[in-house]
Amino acid sequence: MTTFDQFFFAIFSAFKPKFKQKANSIALIYISLLQIALLFVVGVFFVTFLSKMHVKTMSISNMWTLFIIFSIVLHLKNWMKYNGKSRKVLNAKFNKSKNSYSISILLLLPVICTVLGIIILKAF
Repeated sequence: MTTFDQFFFAIFSAFKPKFKQKANSIALIYISLLQIALLFVVGVFFVTFLSKMHVKTMSISNMWTLFIIFSIVLHLKNWMKYNGKSRKVLNAKFNKSKNSYSISILLLLPVICTVLGIIILKAF
């Protein structure tokens, strides 16, 4: 089980008692936002680094287009992975291990990544 799987099921388990029907959707949106935020930080870092090194690889508009396409692909990948039978198998594995994560820190991770990306983008 990957770290993202553990984060998904930690959020899923935290929201399951309150939002029985929507817990899977909330956890899916959370894990997609987290991965998109991490993609944003890495992308902004490489764009800033390559511009400081005076390497011209792609235009900024093409970079944003590529980011949007990758974001859609990430969300669709997560949607296919965390729906149906594979989610139930992973959930059984997660329930055996019972890793405990602080939900407040998990919820802040996408925000922190986005703020870090914006700070790096301002340096560009």
